[in-house]
Amino acid sequence: MPIEWIKGQEKAPGQPGAFFHDKGAPAYQLHLWPHRSLPPRGFVAFIGITAGLFLLPLIALLGTPVLWGILPFLLLVLSALWMSLRRSYRDGQLIEVLSVWPDRIELVRHNPGGRRQEWSANPHWTSLHLSEGDGPVPKYLTLRGSGREVELGAFLSPEERAALHDDLQRALLRLSPFKGKPEH
Repeated sequence: MPIEWIKGQEKAPGQPGAFFHDKGAPAYQLHLWPHRSLPPRGFVAFIGITAGLFLLPLIALLGTPVLWGILPFLLLVLSALWMSLRRSYRDGQLIEVLSVWPDRIELVRHNPGGRRQEWSANPHWTSLHLSEGDGPVPKYLTLRGSGREVELGAFLSPEERAALHDDLQRALLRLSPFKGKPEH
């Protein structure tokens, strides 16, 4: 699963107060990224094997004018395959980082083009929602707080979003003494 939890130290903030936010290490940090089914070494091997398989039938055509008629189309298909896989890698370079402090929750989405989207709220007033069927995707996971609702892990599978909902709900309950005890 393309999810990584980083658990910090659970301690009270050094400075009391309603508007204080200690920008130290978060109590919990969650990194989410799209699943990469083809690693970079696999990409090179796939392109090499595909090129070899494309060239194999051309051995019989060596020395004939038909070779020059077929070769440009095979090279065009191979370059289109190369470009589409590279585009898929570039689009998959997004990452979502959810950081949770006792007095602040922050979601930062780093998009492939370098654009950042940020959202933050007070974790005590933040609610986590998992929609069964009324969202744009099955098991639509959102966070609501500070007058906004943000999507979390849209690129995950429905099962991964459901598991993430349970894990995140437990983490938020452990952090907040006002929301009750986590269920096990």
